[in-house]
Amino acid sequence: MKKLLSTTLILISLVLLYGCVEDPTDPPNPDVLMYQNPVWEPILADPAIIRHDGKFYAYGTQDYGQWSDSEFGTRYTPILVSEDLVNWTYGGSVFQMNTRPTWGSLNAGLWAPDIVKIGEKFLLYYSLSVWGDPNPGIGVASSNHPLGPWTDHGELFRSESIGVNNSIDPAVFEAEGNVYMIWGSFRGIYGIELSSDGLSLKNPLTAKDDKIHLAGYETSSGFNLSTYEGAYIIFKDNYYYMFLSLGSCCDGHNSSYQVRVARSSSPMGPYVDHNNQSIKGANRGRQVLFGNAYFSGPGHNAVIQDDDGNYFIIYHGFDRREDPFYGNSPRRSLLLDKLLWDEDGFPYVKGMMPSNTPQPYPVIRNNEE
Repeated sequence: MKKLLSTTLILISLVLLYGCVEDPTDPPNPDVLMYQNPVWEPILADPAIIRHDGKFYAYGTQDYGQWSDSEFGTRYTPILVSEDLVNWTYGGSVFQMNTRPTWGSLNAGLWAPDIVKIGEKFLLYYSLSVWGDPNPGIGVASSNHPLGPWTDHGELFRSESIGVNNSIDPAVFEAEGNVYMIWGSFRGIYGIELSSDGLSLKNPLTAKDDKIHLAGYETSSGFNLSTYEGAYIIFKDNYYYMFLSLGSCCDGHNSSYQVRVARSSSPMGPYVDHNNQSIKGANRGRQVLFGNAYFSGPGHNAVIQDDDGNYFIIYHGFDRREDPFYGNSPRRSLLLDKLLWDEDGFPYVKGMMPSNTPQPYPVIRNNEE
């Protein structure tokens, strides 16, 4: 009896440590294609995604030469291409060494892009920053195709001009006939209306006063990892859902990054969580994802639908099974999981952790948009 009890306790401990696992008695369906995380490695951090002509295009943070295939060197906003959200190939970079933006601080890197299509143009919004930058900013480039070539239109604003410390992490969306941007990193999440073509602020002369505080503490409160960055918006069932990341993004296996979500009936808020709390604070929001024994620091996500209407969250995380040296470098691999919806209409990932067992492919029919 003691031996049986000991074995039971060990099994319970393993389940708690490794997260939710599939019931081994459930036989796999041989007719269903299965994938397993990560869907791309070694790195695509802070992913943004768009679908066009039957293909998916993902964009990420400048990689600083951390790819294993080092002949490519440093890539300035790398692009990945896929037909099924699972199998990805390298598709080039938005910028080259001789075309990358230089309007920011000295040696600023290209971080945390977002991609949208407005009218007939694809618009790539990017952050230009160095670590600890006192005046980072957000710019925009345009193209007729997701792979480019790209025309850089320069900066939209910098931290000092807009009055938001650490102005990075843009996310742009159309709502109610207008174009909005949300942005911010651990000094408050803010929103502002853009011009109808998305290439400028709607009212640049008054933007500093027009911006709206949406989440986290206000920028004057200072840096706080318990507040948010990497905001992303989707619209579903008459609600705008704001996904937010909090915790340490870039500390390898020790990263505490995670994803929360809140919602609003209006694009510019107010946003509340599942407890009807305003997210103008810290550690709020319905839990979507946090790390487990396989992947640490999951976060900075985008969301995409398959052809059955299922929502998938695409995000980065550190693979704990990697060599510890690489696991504690900027090797944030690309992960994909299906979003589920609770009885109150809030999204989450099964087990609220990155999947580590085979999962069914997203449903993509004939590669049609």
